[in-house]
Amino acid sequence: MAFGRPPKPINELLKEFMKKIPQQSELKRGMVLHQWREVVGEQISAVTKNLKFEGNKLIVTVTTEAWRYELHANRYSIAKRLNEKVESKVVKEIIVRT
Repeated sequence: MAFGRPPKPINELLKEFMKKIPQQSELKRGMVLHQWREVVGEQISAVTKNLKFEGNKLIVTVTTEAWRYELHANRYSIAKRLNEKVESKVVKEIIVRT
């Protein structure tokens, strides 16, 4: 044992580190963009052309109107899952464009 205390799991250390860095919101936004494919799945990810943040709004561009409608209809559940994945309320709104 280093310094007389038991070692902490790496995930706990990373959470502590994340709370202390000043660019936490930017880091969480990057994590959301990275998690997009896992949260929405391969099919939706394949029709997504562009993902970007404007403040706390996630702007998603898709290839067709049908996909725009589908994502628009499910935007609240997608935002909730993304926020759960990064353990933060970084996505307040999803705007879907074609």
